[in-house]
Amino acid sequence: MSLADDVAGFEPDPEAVQRARAEQLADEVGRLRKQLGDAVGVIERLERIAEYSGRALSPPKWLARTPKRTEQIATLCTILSDCHFDEVVDPAQIEHRNGYDRRIAELRLERYFTQVVRLARDYLAGVTFDGVVVFLGGDLISGDIHEELSDTNAAQTLDTVLHWSERIAAGLALLADEFGQVHVVAVVGNHGRRSRKPRAKGRVRDNYDWMIAQLVARHFHADRRLTFQIPDGTDALVPVHDTTFLVTHGDQVSGGGGIGGIWPPIMRMIAKKRVRHDFDTVVMGHWHQLIMAPSAGLIVNGSLKGEDEYAAVMNFAPEPAQQALWTVAPGRGVTFSAPVFVEDRTREGW
Repeated sequence: MSLADDVAGFEPDPEAVQRARAEQLADEVGRLRKQLGDAVGVIERLERIAEYSGRALSPPKWLARTPKRTEQIATLCTILSDCHFDEVVDPAQIEHRNGYDRRIAELRLERYFTQVVRLARDYLAGVTFDGVVVFLGGDLISGDIHEELSDTNAAQTLDTVLHWSERIAAGLALLADEFGQVHVVAVVGNHGRRSRKPRAKGRVRDNYDWMIAQLVARHFHADRRLTFQIPDGTDALVPVHDTTFLVTHGDQVSGGGGIGGIWPPIMRMIAKKRVRHDFDTVVMGHWHQLIMAPSAGLIVNGSLKGEDEYAAVMNFAPEPAQQALWTVAPGRGVTFSAPVFVEDRTREGW
């Protein structure tokens, strides 16, 4: 019998053929799934890069989630603003009520992030947090809009931007590790601007606060726990459950030197913004005075820097270095608020 006759008479096992075909199909499916996963990863990465280019993001879906009746959840909110990083405050010039430089600012920034975690753990026990919203409220750096700042700052502006964007990112990573989900909203202040005089056109993208926010956002481009809202305008609207916050730096307010203090001009600004926007509470910085008045529709942040030479010369009432923290519960709005004290005179040594 020839080889041709042997081949012609061979009948393959149908089950073996099916197994071989099934293995081929499984390999093909695995290959296609990998290609799909790689493509989805590329699309998501490109989308996140596009989002961080400056286009305002809508807040993430978890901020609008309706909890079950049995859930005791809240969203933790805090604002980091008026840090004036790399400004130098000489204690001798303000009767040793404060001191500030890069080393002290690093200690205070670290203390700010760790205190946010500690307050949530130790003072709000029993509440389940679905995440945290961090408002970057502007004036993150000292800048060089005044000649005296250019002469006395601890570093050149670009050095400041790089140095502090890394440290803010480290603090946000700490919050993500603790709370799981972090939404960062960034508006610009007046000290970060590159022009001597304030400008209206291109106001945001000509500001180093915007650059810091972009650098931090790009740092987390592959970390899905963090989302960013970086508008091209001076204000950002942020709905947290059924409470909407309007975030702005506060330098649009003029006046505040009379007996009524900063309240009358701020309330005038809020009234004007209500014509343009629908919101419940304004969150702002700029004034270095901590005011927690959500029932009046207002939260004003303190400062990380604390008292400086300008405040002493102008006879402003001194306030400790502090930042604002509050919680938002579905159907209840702002339910708890507290200062985050950030100075430690013993460690800082002033």
